[in-house]
Amino acid sequence: MIRSELVLLLSQDNPDLSPKEVEKIVATLFDAITKRLAEGGRVELRGFGAFSTRSRGARVGRNPRTGDTVPVSAKRVPYFKPGKEMRIRLNV
Repeated sequence: MIRSELVLLLSQDNPDLSPKEVEKIVATLFDAITKRLAEGGRVELRGFGAFSTRSRGARVGRNPRTGDTVPVSAKRVPYFKPGKEMRIRLNV
């Protein structure tokens, strides 16, 4: 599912809200999650899962086109851990 499909689905389920209002709600939710992760925090949505970040250390990578070694700097990457209820629903 892509963002526009999510907005369309939510608009259909909530006819009292306009598609622009739904888009603003979705954007606000995603922005809040992103902001919290950028601050080094964690976002937990009960029954769905938890978003956090993990650190990846610096390493030596390889350019797939040329085969040359390339230094890759340390970075933080987003991580999602599904909640118990989601795992149960997926494995019914």
